[in-house]
Amino acid sequence: MKVTFGVLLLVLIGSGGLISPAAAQQNSRPNIVLVFSDDQGVNDVGCYGSEIPTPNIDRIAEQGVRFTSWYSASSICTPSRYGLLTGQNPNRSRDQLLSALMFLSEVDAGRGLRDNEQTIAEVLHDDCGYTTALIGKWHLGHGQSKFLPVNHGFNIFKGHTGGCIDYFTMTYGMQHDWYEGASHAPKNGYATELITDEAVSFLESQQDGQLPFFLYLPFNAPHFGKGWNPSKNETVNIMQAQAQDLQRVDFIKDKIRREFAAMVVSLDDGVGRITQALDEFGLADDTLLIFLTDHGGDPVYGGSNKPLRGAKATLFEGGLRVPCVMRFPGKIKAGMTSASVVSSLDLFPTFAGLAGADIDRKRLDGQDLTPHLFQNAAVSSRELFWQTGQHAELRRGTWTALRSGNHKYVGQPDGSEYLFDLSTDPNEQENLAVVQPERLRIMQVRAAELAEGYAVVGQR
Repeated sequence: MKVTFGVLLLVLIGSGGLISPAAAQQNSRPNIVLVFSDDQGVNDVGCYGSEIPTPNIDRIAEQGVRFTSWYSASSICTPSRYGLLTGQNPNRSRDQLLSALMFLSEVDAGRGLRDNEQTIAEVLHDDCGYTTALIGKWHLGHGQSKFLPVNHGFNIFKGHTGGCIDYFTMTYGMQHDWYEGASHAPKNGYATELITDEAVSFLESQQDGQLPFFLYLPFNAPHFGKGWNPSKNETVNIMQAQAQDLQRVDFIKDKIRREFAAMVVSLDDGVGRITQALDEFGLADDTLLIFLTDHGGDPVYGGSNKPLRGAKATLFEGGLRVPCVMRFPGKIKAGMTSASVVSSLDLFPTFAGLAGADIDRKRLDGQDLTPHLFQNAAVSSRELFWQTGQHAELRRGTWTALRSGNHKYVGQPDGSEYLFDLSTDPNEQENLAVVQPERLRIMQVRAAELAEGYAVVGQR
């Protein structure tokens, strides 16, 4: 017999909606499905203005809420995932995970998420009795079993550990990188469809409703694939769209953009199958469904963040401000838009709050959004700080950024510095550094303090 968890009414942050006192008092533990796409910017989702059709993602927004000021924990893959799953600024990580871990690097084979760095999956599984599953991309450590998701709170793992894979062979170049649990499980097919198939199978297994579940679905799409060039005996970055998907976006003239778009529509198909499965298996009414991207898109490989400035691996808005939509049928008011400044760091404390977990919020850098959702309180003002690490292999230097209120400071690797007022200049076109030197100095000092403070905590 299906056990229906208590009704949980979610309200758009700051929307002015109310919930009934009886519903708010119910001890409900909702299911959570978090879809996390890769290298997909604000101009790569239909409901954010993209020419790429994403009707299934758009439908989540239509049935729930679309956020317009959602910030990633980083503009690079590995630290964005660290922040998402730990609720901590990536600067706190023991291994200083501020750049993308490289699969073939001997140095990076010894770096990753450490035992004492708690994930939201551990809290939900160990403390709240959730079934926890990760299907898709990990990118928080590889090469050693201690870094695998099954040792960080996920009792089910089917996916890959590196930053990207060949979409058809599930390998990183020539090396196997598809796991089931702690063991390699060679697969062929198409990665986006394989991840979706596994997700649907998981949802089917949960339809008895005996335990709540957390399903984390970090797709590798629409990130480029990691193929192999036999003539040069080396890996190669390659867009790997399927022919039938290319036909669906043949109106896009630019070749790389068209290939990227084809990978996006395949991803959107997967989102549609997941929402259909939630409905079919009677899970939708008890499930918070989120679609979120890891950071901004990479124009070199077809992504777009227009009209925002910057891209993946930069700390301008285009690298950090990302699409996020949520639905909870009958609980989140349909068709809402939120401009509240929120972050992927907020999901850890929010999920813990929804599950009734007892956590030490002082060690987290995200906000528990539950009071805002249930009591219609405004989102608390706070600082958002980012820093990316040097990465010689990818020819990247250190960036630093701080958002405080409506002002944002950005420091580039070449020493250039910027100050923006996002309330009047959301696309960062006017540098105020020269005309507001005192505010620039205050934000410089504060950014340096945060960088040092987070790093010291991470070394403990």
